[in-house]
Amino acid sequence: MQMKYFLLLIFSIGFLDVAAQDRRTVSGYVRDGGNGEGLIGVSVFVRETSSGVTTNPYGFYSITLPEGSYTLVFSYVGYDNQEKSITLNQDLKQDLELAQTSKELAEVLVSARREDENVKSIEMSVNKVEMKTIRKMPALLGEVDLIKSIQLLPGVSTVGEGSSGFNVRGGDISQNLVLLDEAPVYNSSHLFGFFSIFNPDAVKDVKLIKGGIAAQYGGRISSILDVRMKEGNNKKREVSGGIGTIFSRLTYEQPFAKGKGSFIVAGRRSYLDVLAKPFLNKDLRDSKFYYYDLTTKVNYRLGDKDTFFASGYFGRDVFGGGGFGFEWGNATATARWNHVFSNRLFMNLTGYYSNYDYSLRVGEETEADAFRWNSRIISSSFKPDFTFYLSPGNQITFGGQYINYNAKPANAVAISENERIDLSQQPKHADESALYIGSEQKLGERLALQYGIRYSLFRSLGPGTYYDFVDVEPGTRKDPVLPGKEYAKGSVVKQYGNWEPRASVNIGVSDRSSLKVSYNRTAQYLHLLSNTAASTPLDVWTLSSNNIKPQVADQVALGWFQNLAGNAYEFSVEVYYKKLFNQIDYVPSSSLLLNQFVEGDLLFGKGRAYGAEFYAKKNNGKLTGWVSYTLARTERKVNTISNNQWFPTRFDKPHNLNVVAIYEPGGRLSFSGNFVLTSGTPATFPTARFEFNGWPLPYNHGNLRNNNRIGTYHRLDLSATLKAKKKLFGKGEQEVVFSVYNVYNRRNPFSVFGRINEENVMKTEAVRYAVMGSIIPAVTYNFEF
Repeated sequence: MQMKYFLLLIFSIGFLDVAAQDRRTVSGYVRDGGNGEGLIGVSVFVRETSSGVTTNPYGFYSITLPEGSYTLVFSYVGYDNQEKSITLNQDLKQDLELAQTSKELAEVLVSARREDENVKSIEMSVNKVEMKTIRKMPALLGEVDLIKSIQLLPGVSTVGEGSSGFNVRGGDISQNLVLLDEAPVYNSSHLFGFFSIFNPDAVKDVKLIKGGIAAQYGGRISSILDVRMKEGNNKKREVSGGIGTIFSRLTYEQPFAKGKGSFIVAGRRSYLDVLAKPFLNKDLRDSKFYYYDLTTKVNYRLGDKDTFFASGYFGRDVFGGGGFGFEWGNATATARWNHVFSNRLFMNLTGYYSNYDYSLRVGEETEADAFRWNSRIISSSFKPDFTFYLSPGNQITFGGQYINYNAKPANAVAISENERIDLSQQPKHADESALYIGSEQKLGERLALQYGIRYSLFRSLGPGTYYDFVDVEPGTRKDPVLPGKEYAKGSVVKQYGNWEPRASVNIGVSDRSSLKVSYNRTAQYLHLLSNTAASTPLDVWTLSSNNIKPQVADQVALGWFQNLAGNAYEFSVEVYYKKLFNQIDYVPSSSLLLNQFVEGDLLFGKGRAYGAEFYAKKNNGKLTGWVSYTLARTERKVNTISNNQWFPTRFDKPHNLNVVAIYEPGGRLSFSGNFVLTSGTPATFPTARFEFNGWPLPYNHGNLRNNNRIGTYHRLDLSATLKAKKKLFGKGEQEVVFSVYNVYNRRNPFSVFGRINEENVMKTEAVRYAVMGSIIPAVTYNFEF
């Protein structure tokens, strides 16, 4: 899409604004009456026209109507409804605050949103989990964890305990775009995947998009996890936190400038090293194994039309001792400006910086033998997004994005017998540009459409030396064509462009049921190189180049959504089919670390994923929760692998059952439980063996990849929360959470491998490796005042 056409679009929208002068607009912000936070997804319903809109991620809404008198109904589950009678003879600004429903009168609610959003919304393949619900769920070692909660949703899985990230509808973990206040996070885990980087006390909203992806999102081909941070209480000072089994956390919120601004600061640190130190021998007393993170955000309203936000995250995992050191972490910074150009034109301008890096150290540089290695990927972006409220039934979004990438695969030095050897690899540079336009349109009471298109342009840039590769033998390591070609700074090595159309349809069958269909094409220009069963902090991020094409995926989905008993119960079933192109695999004995010619070790193929997701949820009453079941397959086809046949991926799990229950009978005591049952992950086992010089050697006779499965995974977690009768400092709340992870002591296998028996070398045996092999109890004390 050329820039002149995009400018013409903006001009046309401005013309539409002028052409509709005979109509009037009511607009404003809807905020939480308790803390002043903007509320996302509030229903603003016009009773006289039976039409309405929902608030955007910043709490803004806009409705354009003919002149007259109207009744606006503002509703949000968990909050008291408000009605406003207005006379619309001129443009009107109507801000308001919603009060949370009285605890004495309200039934327990799983999430805060429109009661019928799952049926009425055009969105499908989208799951939202309220942080209030996540905090009530049982957690490993008592630590509330956002990623672990996401894994209990339909269509989401993981390769096992202790593995970072999550898999969505046949995609690997690198194909999920994880956003923290719009900044991408490249590794979302602490402690090798046992905990996520998201501090639950600082998170406001969590949204997982698995399909029907709107045009404003791009860069990944499987899912979008959009995490929004709290803005800080602009009504009063607030302190909250908790003391847990392995770490503690503290959050501070405060208003300033007479409520025009507020900020929040939240920090966490583990103390495994402190607790273990008395039990370590002298040689290990200096060992370090801890993690910490700091999350902060500030906002300031400069008048009715402008709001500024700035947020940041910094986290680190540190392990080491005795001449060894290993650490990794993320750093993000986001600045945003919301501006209301008119009652119907809203802009959000975002700039972000994201850095993921790790370092490995063995020995000291003054020693005869030592090793240093560090790696990082940095991205920075400028992103304007516009929303034009053409009418109550038509909302247009448009905008663009520019991203600059700087990847440093390895800055490494080895010292051997005082000889210094430089193993560094050249940095890689690239940029990505995108323009998009989309529309959400209602055609009567029963039909709604969302459609749009995105065009992305990726350029691999110099400086650097780039190589072409030639096949020696199919399926084996390729040889580089020497010498490589030199590129100057800023020159284009390779350029890729992709059109990415998106479309969704909602057909309202009745007031409580709907049929939804969606299609989206997505493109991804970043690639995570990892040939292990689960991602590790040492994995290498690389960029599309002259040898690596961008990944592309097409997905179609069909879903039925049904509510019963006044929206107290939700049911849905979705079926989907996804095709993936340019999927990366590896030659046998591939070398991905410190390999200058790593692109010669890569193979490329295609993938497919298909399945059905069943979801049942109870929204209110003393007992709430959900049951999800996913029946799915995930396969790849790569030339020379598995006899050129389709084979299951490492994260292919045909059956995935999750049960979440929260019971609050009233009073100070409440209970919750999770149950998980999934198929075992695929693995490649030998089918025969032969003997050589008296030693048995395994052999895969069929040469099939992932020809077997490890054992079924299942686990039960329970927790109980006791709220203190006495107020903290006379006004605050406090509670103690008792949790038990893996209640019935299941030793779930993470992998199975073969080995030779120590007593009889001619005898082989299979060994099951479990990351968690016992019951794990925990106690956590939480407070807020």
